[in-house]
Amino acid sequence: MVFFGGLLGLMGLATLVFRDADVVGLPAAGVGGVFLAVGVGFVGVGLLRRAARRRKAARGEPVPVGDVFERARALPRMLRAAKAEGYTAVSGGQKALWVLALVYLVSPIDILPEFLPVIGVADDAGVGVWLLTSVSTAAGLYLRHERERRGLPPA
Repeated sequence: MVFFGGLLGLMGLATLVFRDADVVGLPAAGVGGVFLAVGVGFVGVGLLRRAARRRKAARGEPVPVGDVFERARALPRMLRAAKAEGYTAVSGGQKALWVLALVYLVSPIDILPEFLPVIGVADDAGVGVWLLTSVSTAAGLYLRHERERRGLPPA
């Protein structure tokens, strides 16, 4: 997040400094300012997340490990372990919520219809973000569990 925010911020700064014509019909200063502000926001959120992760680790709470690709590869193993080996960190209720979220995202029936300009997509985006973060966190915790079981350091 920090890296992405930094890129957005650099794009905004470059637009403010080097662009003198309109960008897609909008003033360059406005577009650059928006990119810069969004980039700074992403950097701030990323730094806050890093600090929260460090605080959790200092308190001894389990922190998810692995990058996005490791977590994606661990997801089928986690689901098999939850079913066959009795891995209890993923409850049946949590798996049911994941399935419900998938059905909601795929279903043409929405709480807020898509024809509403921005708000129609917002409910799908919110459910999608929740689903991805929930599954990613669970897979990261499973990776940590696997590494501890093998006697490897979790990081």
